[in-house]
Amino acid sequence: MHVAIDGPSGAGKSTVARRLAEALGCVYMDTGAMYRAVGLLARRKNVDERDDAALKRMLEGVEIRAVLSPEGQRTLLNGEDVESSIRNQEIGMAASNVAACPSVRRALVEMQRRAAQGCDVVMDGRDIGTNVLPNAEHKFFLTASPEVRARRRCDEMRARGQAADLPTILREVQERDAQDTTRKESPLIRAADAVEVRTDDLSIDEVVEVLLALMGRLP
Repeated sequence: MHVAIDGPSGAGKSTVARRLAEALGCVYMDTGAMYRAVGLLARRKNVDERDDAALKRMLEGVEIRAVLSPEGQRTLLNGEDVESSIRNQEIGMAASNVAACPSVRRALVEMQRRAAQGCDVVMDGRDIGTNVLPNAEHKFFLTASPEVRARRRCDEMRARGQAADLPTILREVQERDAQDTTRKESPLIRAADAVEVRTDDLSIDEVVEVLLALMGRLP
């Protein structure tokens, strides 16, 4: 069984997908973390995040893997656990930049498809239902207003002890939305057969319950 969950930044995709996978007994894969790893590598190597040819060369011989641990998914970049280095707004914008490059998307989409073969998986991202797993049995598009998503991001950052300015984060959320929805390669759009779920006024548990109900999996 393949479950595809797409949506913009801050809609709750990753947390919902992780909880849904636990409820279904499936593997969970956060594909956005893989793009964040590429963005991190580009910044480390001072590679232009919008230069497709340069990024393609940078990725030659690079291994990016998502592995499960007792603490959840960990993202490995050439064997290095970079999970703690990729969860900030700066790397989020870098991820959005590199994700607009065709060579990066093609390389990671192939990795993601291989990872999904032969297993039940809940995968979240921005083009899962439209591109990575177009034949997924269940497709959902989670969204919320930019203001709600910015507030959530701000709360998450402050909970991790990071400085967070709400107006700045809101602007960054809106900029990322514009970039993700207008890129030429696999833009962020709702798949025609995906069910849209607005999460503005719902808790994580409530969203998971809605998805389980839509799948016919409630007890």
